[in-house]
Amino acid sequence: MATMADVARHAGVSVATVSHVLNGTRPVLPHTRQAVLDAVDSLGYTPNTLARSLVTSRTRSIGLAVSAISNPYFTEILQGVEAAALDAGYSLLIADPHDDPRHERKVVQLLHERRVDGMIVAPSAEPADLVGYLRRHAVPTVFLDRLVDTRVTEDAPPGDGSGAVSGPNAPGFDQVCADSAAPTARLVTHLAGLGHRRIALVAGLPGLSTTSERVSGYREGLAEAGLAYDDRLLVSGNSESDGAERATAALLGLPDPPTALVTANNAMTIGALRALRRHGRSVPGDIALCCFDDFAWADLFSPRLTAIAQPSRELGAQAVRVLLDRLAEPGRPARTVRLPCTFVHRTSCGCPEEPGPAQAAGHTASSTLSEKGTAT
Repeated sequence: MATMADVARHAGVSVATVSHVLNGTRPVLPHTRQAVLDAVDSLGYTPNTLARSLVTSRTRSIGLAVSAISNPYFTEILQGVEAAALDAGYSLLIADPHDDPRHERKVVQLLHERRVDGMIVAPSAEPADLVGYLRRHAVPTVFLDRLVDTRVTEDAPPGDGSGAVSGPNAPGFDQVCADSAAPTARLVTHLAGLGHRRIALVAGLPGLSTTSERVSGYREGLAEAGLAYDDRLLVSGNSESDGAERATAALLGLPDPPTALVTANNAMTIGALRALRRHGRSVPGDIALCCFDDFAWADLFSPRLTAIAQPSRELGAQAVRVLLDRLAEPGRPARTVRLPCTFVHRTSCGCPEEPGPAQAAGHTASSTLSEKGTAT
């Protein structure tokens, strides 16, 4: 195998110059840099990443801690993270915290012990220990998909999921997520516009920011449509299929069941559909259905699912970009990046099929939602 010394001889430069070119530790004249890169290519030299990390104090690796990796939504996020990391010359170490606060802390510590340069984490509903650890060890971190009150400490009172403490010196973390409230309100007002007056929500796991924001959006949508809030129509599916199946069954058992249903993620959509089929209810004939999260086969269901599509791959890529900015400038102010969602209009809401392109003369079935929830 070619060595760095071989590259230096071939390029006619010192070993130190080769090191500066490969590690980016000092500016090098363009023609000298090109000579080194040509020598690397000609000799087939492969840098020793371990040795390089000793020189630069960087491993060029990112830790990713995301639960439910098998979920298509998080799978697409992972693809976005991986592609952006690879483009930037970083490798990826992946762990699944299983939405368990104790396991979450453990896997993040293991990633940290592997000396990753930074982390991207989709936090659990009780992130106090996680945030305390990351803060104490000054780990560059981006929270992904779920927002966290980053004033959380390990000293939070037992049983307090937020662990929030006040104070001007409470540090922040960068965060990347999609809009949740306004898109959920859009689903509710769409159903109300079709004449529905009893619209239910199967909400996600309590404690997650995505859950609280979608519940807020649900209530905002009801208010905007002039509909009264009925707490019997707000049920928790705990962000998973089985929980949503039970929650939907409970809704169907009400004396005055809903005529329309909003599910707050793709896993719960599957559970709701299972419960509706088991109870002999057709969509949209007996009950209209809209869902948060679009997925690859939503267009193949009969009826086709009206949904909110999140920019999942772009969320992953954006998280990498924000983390790289943090690594380049550790002292920069923390920021939260929100990306817009898209309303995908199909037929499970009870609307007829959209006309084809020839009849529609350019009409589109989807629109992007801004942070205020307006179509753009």
